[in-house]
Parts: sequence; C-alpha cells; structure tokens
Amino acid sequence: MKHKIMCIVGARPNFTKIAPIMRAIKNHSSRLEGYLVHTGQHYDEAMKHSFFEQLGIPEPDVDLEVGSGSHAVQTAEVMKRFEPILDQENPSAVLVVGDVNSTIACALVAAKKQIPVIHVEAGLRSFDRTMPEEINRVLTDQISNLLFTTERSAHENLAREGIAEDKICFVGNVMIDTLLHNLTKAIPIEKTLAEVRDGEGFLQGEYGLVTMHRPANVDDETILTSLINSLVDVSKELPLIFPVHPRTKGQMEKFGLLHKLENENILVLPPLGYLHLLGLMKNAKLVLTDSGGIQEETTALGVPCITLRENTERPITITEGTNVIVGSDPKKIKAAFSDVMQTDGKAGRIPEYWDGKAAERIVEFLDKWIE
Repeated sequence: MKHKIMCIVGARPNFTKIAPIMRAIKNHSSRLEGYLVHTGQHYDEAMKHSFFEQLGIPEPDVDLEVGSGSHAVQTAEVMKRFEPILDQENPSAVLVVGDVNSTIACALVAAKKQIPVIHVEAGLRSFDRTMPEEINRVLTDQISNLLFTTERSAHENLAREGIAEDKICFVGNVMIDTLLHNLTKAIPIEKTLAEVRDGEGFLQGEYGLVTMHRPANVDDETILTSLINSLVDVSKELPLIFPVHPRTKGQMEKFGLLHKLENENILVLPPLGYLHLLGLMKNAKLVLTDSGGIQEETTALGVPCITLRENTERPITITEGTNVIVGSDPKKIKAAFSDVMQTDGKAGRIPEYWDGKAAERIVEFLDKWIE
C-alpha cells in the first residue's frame, strides 16, 4: 500500500522547495505517493504556470485559488478551503515547506485533525517577531511531527524551543537541489534582455542584480526612498538590473519614486521566471536583495550578496557564505558595495549537505518513518 503525502505549495518561494521533493517521491520511493495542493496564495496565474513549467512541477491535484488578502484573511481562507480536501483525501501526512501563510494554515488544519505534519526548512530563526514569516516558522515547528533542517544552527534553535530530538533530521537545502538541477538550463542574460527590453548597454561588462519586496523595506516611504537613492548611487559605478516585484512597484508609484529609476545605469524589468532570474544571478558581480532564498542561492553560486535587512534567519550564509547584512543604512550599503568592487567580497564556501541531494535524503527518511 502506498502512503499519500499531501504536499503544499502556496507562494513563489515554495515552488523551488517542492519541486525536488515531488521528483524524489516519484523517482526514489515505492512506498510514497505525492499529492500536490496549490493554495493559490501566489495568485499570478501566468507566473505560476511559468514556474511550474520551468521547474518540472506536475500540475496540482487541487488548486484552492485563495488569492490575495491580509495575513488574517488569507490564512483563514486557506484553512477553510483546505479542510474539505484533507477530509476527502485522508493522507498519511501533510508536508509543508518554508514560512508563508499557506505553511502555517495547512499545518494547523492537519494538526487539529491528528494528521502528522512534516515541515521542510524547519528551525530557521531571525529572532525578529515583527516579521510575519518568523511567526509562521515558530508556530509551524511547534505543531510539526517531523522537522527537516537545512543547517546545523536550526537544530539548536529547535532544541532550545523544546522540540524533541527524535523529531529533527538534518538533510540539507532543497532550494539548492533545485538550483543545481537547473543550473545548466539557466537562461542567458542576453536572451532575457532581448525578450523583455533592449538591454544592449548592459552587455558590455559587469552588472549587479537587485530584488526587493519585504514590507519592512517597501511599505515605509522613508526607508524605500533611502534604498532607492542608494541603488542610484551604486549604479554610478556598476549597472544594475532590477526585476521589480508587483508590491514594490505599487509602493514606488504610491510614493512617487519610479522616476528615480529612470537611469541609464538601472534596467528595470518585470518579474521574471526562475530560469531567467537564475541566469542573471549566476553571472552577476553582486546581488542586492532582501530575499531569504536569494541569500542561500548566492552562497551556493559563490556570488557576493548584500542583504538589505537588519537580520537573517539564514545565518550560515554569513558565517560560511557570501552574504553581508547591511539593513537600509546608506553608509553600510556603500561600504559593502565598495568592498565587493575592490576585493570581490567574501569568498565563502558551500555549506554541509548543500549538494543537490537533500530531497533524496528526505524521501529516504520518510520511507522508514511513515511505517
């Protein structure tokens, strides 16, 4: 008899984490059957299909089509729509990844119905409770029956929070599985720029890549203005490519900041698919970002990363990787940028178990655990 593992995706960061797990269940297990639920928290249909196609994720068995809303509304809507699916399918376990609203929503429903919860990417902590993701991480870990970690410090965090030792398993990073699996398929920068806009001027030499979407950065007019001014300053020495997140674009329009990016050294692009962004990232001189996942991906690629946040839940990217935390302080941003330009930044190394086989280790463990 096969055991049904109900795998949950909800937002763009989840897609890169679930792809290798679904693949590993299919290719490396005779006991497990993957059942994919897409909550629709990421509600851009075109981008969803782009990611599913590029990452080789099968079409979801169910799409809850939740869409946008406040944190409370979105979480509640996921729970309401997920419960009947759980009752109907009665899986052996529910597997959630990361820290988005869909993660905690589906974990809560499963836990209250006494269905085991598996959390992939457990134990990461920024220790900043103003971040909604931190709340989601802490609560999901507390109600999970099995917790797979990406780095050793996560194990220490979970032990400190009272999670039993036998629930925790260090397997490595499934996002890096996806990166390594797709590295040769990454779309060259020339093709990306030709597709979206004439970027000939950006093909003459080095460039930096920018991504920014965190509410702490883009919802505050003073902070966002300061960050945009810092990007303009950086672009005087290094051309920047900036795929603008819809949330960020909306806030820049609201605060009248878009005109500041009308700069011959800043190329503003629409949101990009995974393979397009990977192609830009792997050849960048540096990346300026507030994304958690990109901190990890740049470490795996050996690309210097300047993180526009006050903290990180992925400390291994600092202690072993290429990451530097600068917040929104213009002086710190400038200093980190100058260091990369003058010395090529931190060399870093590939962390333990970031080898492309994390999903296989997860499935191997699940095969034994599920019995």
